[in-house]
Amino acid sequence: MQNFNIGFIGGGNMTRSLIGGLIANGFKHDKISVTDPDNQKRARLATDFGIHTLGNNQQIVATADVLLLAVKPQVMKQVAEDLATAVQQNQPLLISIAAGIRESDLDRWLGGGCAIVRAMPNTPALVGCSATALHANEWVSEQQQEQAESVLRAVGLALWLDSEAQMDSVTALSGSGPAYFLLIMEIMQQAAVTLGLDDRTARLLTLQTAFGTAKMALESNENAATLRQRVTSPGGTTGEAVKVLEDGGLWELFHQALTAARTRSEELAKQLGEK
Repeated sequence: MQNFNIGFIGGGNMTRSLIGGLIANGFKHDKISVTDPDNQKRARLATDFGIHTLGNNQQIVATADVLLLAVKPQVMKQVAEDLATAVQQNQPLLISIAAGIRESDLDRWLGGGCAIVRAMPNTPALVGCSATALHANEWVSEQQQEQAESVLRAVGLALWLDSEAQMDSVTALSGSGPAYFLLIMEIMQQAAVTLGLDDRTARLLTLQTAFGTAKMALESNENAATLRQRVTSPGGTTGEAVKVLEDGGLWELFHQALTAARTRSEELAKQLGEK
């Protein structure tokens, strides 16, 4: 993992999280470079992590074995086209974390024949607990796959998809997923307050219950359905609550929600690719 140079184009929160994770896992400071048009953002990254910062995207391509594209999807086409000549000359592995940008579109903007890994991390990367899906195009070597996985694994789980088409479903599940859980937590907290708990108590109990349940599920070999059945005593309080949720159509609502998110992901990918 220490034998390659990595460059980041874009110095936002995800870049900061990945750099922090890499350094915590032993990656050398002097092998990391970042470019961003914001002078203050570059200065903070250099101060906080002791890494190289540059103001020119072409400069960073010249020294990077792995180039991570961490810019907004709306500007990816312009950034990629500006980088095309340098990328064609140096042929780095490109990792894109821009939601909705298909490998074929990015490859076209970069001049063709580029080794590209598309990654979909989610916001818990900010605390080292991301769930990231990866897909490599046909020009990515086995060694480059290992490099890409080592970078994204620095902030949590990283797993490979068989097909890029699955990325839209990943977007609906784990990409948007933190918002679903936060919404449920928000609802539970508010309901507990209406039942007589003060806001602080309701918040802390909600957060710890969510954390503990996720930890319990992660450390178990059983699936969620089995674990739920184990904590749901027949005729008890939990059973009554679960019955209300199921009778209210919770299963169908979640199916509709994830389907809507996947459809929107497909629409955005098409729109961004046509620009």
